[in-house]
Amino acid sequence: MSNILAFGDSNTWGLIPGTKPHQRFPREVRWTGILQSLLPDARIIEEGLCGRTTVYEDPLRPGRRGLSSLPGTLESQSPLDGAIIMLGTNDCKTIYGVSAYTIGRGIELNLDVLEKFVDPSKTLLVSPLHLGDDVWNPEKDPEFDKHSIEVSHELKSVYEAIAVRRGLHFLAASDIASPSAVDDEHFDEEGHKLFAQAVLTGIKEMHL
Repeated sequence: MSNILAFGDSNTWGLIPGTKPHQRFPREVRWTGILQSLLPDARIIEEGLCGRTTVYEDPLRPGRRGLSSLPGTLESQSPLDGAIIMLGTNDCKTIYGVSAYTIGRGIELNLDVLEKFVDPSKTLLVSPLHLGDDVWNPEKDPEFDKHSIEVSHELKSVYEAIAVRRGLHFLAASDIASPSAVDDEHFDEEGHKLFAQAVLTGIKEMHL
């Protein structure tokens, strides 16, 4: 049985769009749970956390820095046969004020750690969903602004170049689904289904 880590943010955790406080889709609705049902000979290890970034510490919600939590996760879940990593949406928040290039540098620091446990040829790097045009509205997520949307659109090309250079498999979530119109940020149920199928193809290409 293959052990495959899914390391990400609220779109891996399975946040139901628009819920405050946050609520979570049932496991069978989340893309990780769907993927598990499609891969009975593998174990999909869910490691999603709302607000998780690549390298930035959120002063309002401590403990969201991916680079800090990834090493312990890898050790506790070792041995691993493969990994899926999807981060970057939260890095687009105005509080960080960084470019897509800088977010790419952050994801690479996570990949440096990940590669100590999982071969690059068995790693699927995923660029996240594009933020919707109205995500910054007060009733949605005002931690973003219009520039955040632009940065989210630039992540695909940055991440794809990283994947090519490092010998990783690559998938753009923005090619598969759009965020729910409810919050312009998260997968809806149909998005989880579509994304799970796309990840399944990537897993098969990695021969896991």
